[in-house]
Amino acid sequence: MPSITINGQAHDFESGETILQIALRNEVEIPHYCYHPGLSVAANCRICLAEVWAPNPRNEGKLEPWPKLVPTCQQTASEGMVIHTDSPKSVANQKQVMELLLINHPVDCPVCDQAGECSLQDYSYRYGRSASRFQEQKIKQPKKDLGPNVLLYSDRCIMCTRCVRFTREVTGTAELLVEGRGSQEQIDVFPGLALDNELSGNVIDLCPVGALLDKDFLFQQRVWYLTSTPSIDGMTSGGDNISVQHNNGEVYRIKPRTNPDVNGWWISDEIRYGWSFVNDESRHRLPLLKEHVPWEPEEAAAAWAETIDHAVEGLQAAKHIAVIVSPMLSCEDAWYLGRLARELDPKATLVVGPVPIEGEDKTFPGGYTVRSEKAPNARGVRRVLSALGGDVVEYEALSGAVSGADALIVTGNYPSEWVTEAMLDAVGDRFIVHMDTMPNRLVERADVFLPTATWMEKSGTFQNVDDRLQVFERAIDPVDYCKSEAQIALDLLARHRGEGSTWFNAALARQQMASEGGLEAFLSDVHQPEAVSQVESDMEIVDL
Repeated sequence: MPSITINGQAHDFESGETILQIALRNEVEIPHYCYHPGLSVAANCRICLAEVWAPNPRNEGKLEPWPKLVPTCQQTASEGMVIHTDSPKSVANQKQVMELLLINHPVDCPVCDQAGECSLQDYSYRYGRSASRFQEQKIKQPKKDLGPNVLLYSDRCIMCTRCVRFTREVTGTAELLVEGRGSQEQIDVFPGLALDNELSGNVIDLCPVGALLDKDFLFQQRVWYLTSTPSIDGMTSGGDNISVQHNNGEVYRIKPRTNPDVNGWWISDEIRYGWSFVNDESRHRLPLLKEHVPWEPEEAAAAWAETIDHAVEGLQAAKHIAVIVSPMLSCEDAWYLGRLARELDPKATLVVGPVPIEGEDKTFPGGYTVRSEKAPNARGVRRVLSALGGDVVEYEALSGAVSGADALIVTGNYPSEWVTEAMLDAVGDRFIVHMDTMPNRLVERADVFLPTATWMEKSGTFQNVDDRLQVFERAIDPVDYCKSEAQIALDLLARHRGEGSTWFNAALARQQMASEGGLEAFLSDVHQPEAVSQVESDMEIVDL
């Protein structure tokens, strides 16, 4: 395999790779702004220029320097190349580029949302000058409202053109353009066309500085206070890899997590902004009993004990049980609920809850697909329930499936209203144990209501539209006194058996699922999130 040398270290490469791609793959830092692996190469920021030596076939293959610095993002590698990004010529270029970019850039890092994750800050510290030599007045550019989600602070823009290329190459909508020339050059929207495509929020992630800002996140948190937890999209069937960013038990934003096999570098706006129900004040937080005075927060332990007792007594008294397992739940939730139903009634009817469909799948020119199926785990729920034996009934056949049941366990966890008149008619006046997050009409009908956790508040596995099993981790603790459906099922099983309850553990659940036959894939084929290495600061700490 051919190899090149970057700053004294040899690295193998595949034919066609650029110098910057090889460096990034081997965790060798070369500063860059305009380059992004999901976009075309523009080579216009010029900070990645490096000094290159290469064998000269006209001089017996002797190593000779090229006459000028070359952009490593654009230059393909060849056998025997020696690249220097730390030579005097390369370092001088880096300092000059940084000085040029900062000439008109406002010094407003203390109030900029990008502070703490800004490439301009990082590169200024590592590759720039310690003080500015620019004494003239800075050119001021306007602030612009580009669309429903994005603001543009033009005076912070360094004209990397990532956002423009994104709207042309990935979404194909071309709302953004470069207007003006020289020092008056700026990003703008095409006249009369707002930035409101289904993937518009990705330009915020692409911006290496604080020019493109998220209206929803503006002035909400400093990024260094946020904890980032790897997760999976819990609102559509795509299984997009995401990071849930939170602080003190509250979620503040969702960011895409790169996965070339699933969503690449992007997520849709419905995933980015559709999670607000997790922090919704109207969420149920305490159990409820029909015709019982609502409990106060200080009575939470007694409330859970009494509702669990009442639920088990009602289910034990039933001759036949049906369970509606929502496709919004994890595979582990579905498995424990199915086991609960089979133990209470070996012939229990297992029903897959309603799967919301909105329109049709939409694939953009860049390859990203917005899924019409708005449930993250319909296939996983079917897979797990089928492995438990017996027929698994689809929601469309609900009326016939529950006709012989005199007790129902119903799960929801949808982000919006999902209970229809047809469902209420099918449910009837049977004994109902309802588990859900948001208020709906079934809560009032249920004999026992148990508040549940959203996917961000628990761990588990989703199976996406391509049958890929992906693990997600709990980002925040369940709000107040809510529990996951799996934990509630364990509590109900323990009460039914007269034993002490056990704590739910997603990894242990997958081991048990695999050992009981038919679900071996939950050990062999499940995809875990990549471990994120901690970055050590190079800032010297001085004790005062």
